[in-house]
Amino acid sequence: MNYILFDGPSRNNLLPFTFTRPVADIRIGILTIREKWEAYLDTTTTTVTEDYLSDKFPMVEMDENIMINSSFLPNLELVEMVRDLKENQAIFKGEDVIAFFTKEAQEDINFNDYEAFEYNDELLKIENTWDIFSKNEDAIQDDFNFLTKNRKSQPIPSSNNVIDAQNIFIEEGAKLQFVTLNASTGPIYIGKNAEIMEGAVIRGSLALCEDAVIKLGAKIYGATTIGPGSKVGGEIKNAVLFANSNKGHEGYLGNSVLGEWCNLGADTNNSNLKNNYAEVRLWNYETEGFAKTGLQFCGLMMGDHSKSGINTMFNTGTVVGVSANIYGPGFPRNFVPSFSWGGNSGFTSYLTKKAVDVAKRVMGRKNVEFTKEDESIFEYIFEETKKYRRN
Repeated sequence: MNYILFDGPSRNNLLPFTFTRPVADIRIGILTIREKWEAYLDTTTTTVTEDYLSDKFPMVEMDENIMINSSFLPNLELVEMVRDLKENQAIFKGEDVIAFFTKEAQEDINFNDYEAFEYNDELLKIENTWDIFSKNEDAIQDDFNFLTKNRKSQPIPSSNNVIDAQNIFIEEGAKLQFVTLNASTGPIYIGKNAEIMEGAVIRGSLALCEDAVIKLGAKIYGATTIGPGSKVGGEIKNAVLFANSNKGHEGYLGNSVLGEWCNLGADTNNSNLKNNYAEVRLWNYETEGFAKTGLQFCGLMMGDHSKSGINTMFNTGTVVGVSANIYGPGFPRNFVPSFSWGGNSGFTSYLTKKAVDVAKRVMGRKNVEFTKEDESIFEYIFEETKKYRRN
């Protein structure tokens, strides 16, 4: 069977992260949503997404296909229902379609003609940016259970201070000496070739993905995901870094999400709690206004390739778009459009030619190519977000 992941109605609520990727490629827990579905289904998937992303993330359609809403995270029961779908059958969760069977010749889908199956149990669904960190604890636990089932961890080196060792899993090639690992509050997963340097204190749950690094003396609280190739230091609580992003120095990051190829300068800090303890509102691209989150703790949402200079301060509930550069004293406003350059004293437009040059240098350091498709995506986002910049 051919499985295709589609963005679904939550896509715009997940901007700025979905400016540069389909919903399926959001990381939550240990794996991306796509990686979860592919691991459960034991097959590859393709994607239905925005036209400007389709060259980089193409769809492969066959005679018979099962379409899956990427906002929903898989579990064993749901995957079995998806596998069993036949022609003119669909799975729903309330009003939301989770998956349905389609043939290549079908141009229009009328669910009134479908046999509907209801999924009644609890299910993780990612429909807002803040869900990525607020549901990360459950996602880490689910991924940990799935990835470690019937497998044996690498031994924990004896120099480490460990609580609840049975809740810790270390992949091959990982390095850690003279660190504290407390897995009594949630699992700790240490990925292949990852490293935790001396003096770091880790309190689960934690997903340290492949080739990621926790630096000397860092303090990491759960539920936190450090994506592949990322480096972190200082203090972090309940944050998700997608991949190849760095918070390498002192400073606080809490209840936050960073996309790929981001970099926070030394002593960058974010607030995750308002002084009056009020509910946090976040910029929403769908409504073009600030939306209620229902959360008292909510920090920084930063799109791919964005960066901050040393001593940058982010206010509670700040949204930063794609490829922004933020620096200078004081707090920048709590919505920074994509391709903005500046800070509290004002912003200018960060032209795509310069942004592309920087992206090529940054990615080239890790032998990753910034492709023509990536450049086209940058140019589209620049034009799409022009209305939010003041010059």
